[in-house]
Amino acid sequence: MKTVIKNISKLIQTDNTQKKFVSGNDMSKIETIDNAFIEINQGIISDYGDMLEWKGIDDWNNINIIDAEGGMVFPTYCDSHTHLVFAKSREEEFISRIKGLSYQEIADNGGGILNSAIKLQNQDEDTLYKEALIRLNDLAKLGTGAIEIKSGYGLTIESELKILQVIKRLKENSEITIKSTFLGAHAVPKEFKKNKKDYLKIIINEMLPIIAKNNLADFIDIFCEVGYFSVEDLQDLLIAAKSYNITAKTHVNQFNSLGGIKKSVDLGALSVDHLEVMNNEDILALKNSKCMPTILPSCSFFLSIPYSPVRKMISEGLPIALASDFNPGSSPSGNMNFVSSLGCIKLKMTPEEVINATTINSAYAMGVEKELGTISIGKKANLFITKHIPSYSYLAYNFGESVINKVIINGKVI
Repeated sequence: MKTVIKNISKLIQTDNTQKKFVSGNDMSKIETIDNAFIEINQGIISDYGDMLEWKGIDDWNNINIIDAEGGMVFPTYCDSHTHLVFAKSREEEFISRIKGLSYQEIADNGGGILNSAIKLQNQDEDTLYKEALIRLNDLAKLGTGAIEIKSGYGLTIESELKILQVIKRLKENSEITIKSTFLGAHAVPKEFKKNKKDYLKIIINEMLPIIAKNNLADFIDIFCEVGYFSVEDLQDLLIAAKSYNITAKTHVNQFNSLGGIKKSVDLGALSVDHLEVMNNEDILALKNSKCMPTILPSCSFFLSIPYSPVRKMISEGLPIALASDFNPGSSPSGNMNFVSSLGCIKLKMTPEEVINATTINSAYAMGVEKELGTISIGKKANLFITKHIPSYSYLAYNFGESVINKVIINGKVI
């Protein structure tokens, strides 16, 4: 069935060049069309443009008309970094932080990732799936049309596989584009605290072969940080993953700059994520690379840690992607509208830079830039229609108001 969206006041982020991502000064540029239409055929964008130039429909049978009612149309958000599958919330740690404990102090006291791992190990797969599907559907209503989901709250073979099986079921039962990431190297289990290398060997020699054989992960990841995994560990894991043709996305530079960015780039990582702490060597390593710097401002907001030096990174010619880091411990929200607001308010990005960072660049960071990220002929019709708003900047400006009227995934209103 063909669908036509009419009466669009402004069509945002159109592109007929099939660009992969945008960098530096180009991040401040987006293409728009006033008084526009979009045609969708079998879930794919087949045409778009100025309403005055619309050729109309020859055969009105089986045509679905959607009236945007003067709202704007955006490509849906691509959230390239989440931990959507988890067992329980961690508001008790939230209280501890209010009382003055740091992220690391909470982890040292049995909280943090290990806390989530214990809870998940005791949760059955069906319950995990049902709760994750509810979260996923809620995020779709907020404008997210593609999402990457990591494991990493299992930390045993059985529980890591359980999470990845849940993600597989979500892929099979949701219209949203989903990518899965194996993050067994998220933290070191208590029983391996004095033998971290032994746990890494289990990840490489036991977990990874099963995951690769069963095609359960699109990417691999590791938390490279003091007290977690070293640059050497990152190198060993990414080299092992390469033998299975699994691309890397890495957690680096959240609290310390250890050299993980350069090593990730050298080993072909698609993205490096967090980047709250950056030095000149880190920026130099990313220049002219194919690796997407991915910033998670909700984590900085929630933990009260520094925000990434995005203005310096853009001025140095780098691209930027923004993602939610949705997880129960450090960013318990997957609301990409709020992420957009933080991009403007805290990272000092312009609305145009934020739009690029949450669409085409974040699509690239999860390997779906050929399908999503811009309004382009041949791409999936994953779109959201706003209420009547004065400008596209209003979306990030009024962070407390929901301005999304309709969300369309694969050409269907959800």
